[in-house]
Amino acid sequence: MTRISVDVNDEWLDAARAELGTDSKVATINAALHEVAVRRRGREIAEVFASAPMDFSRSVEAFGYGGGRDLDGLAERAREDRTA
Repeated sequence: MTRISVDVNDEWLDAARAELGTDSKVATINAALHEVAVRRRGREIAEVFASAPMDFSRSVEAFGYGGGRDLDGLAERAREDRTA
């Protein structure tokens, strides 16, 4: 880990701490840097999917009535308590 000394905007630091739920300046800065890195990686992954050729021509039949997935009651099933 690198040790540095920087001037940080206190208002932004407090806002980041509140958003991230961190309890120290070091934890806040590290969490904020991690968030930025994760977002960048997400964009890179999205770009890979965006560049991949995909054929959706049969999507209507696959997801239509009587075929594919039954999405009726999906929200209700997601809220069910499935703990043992």
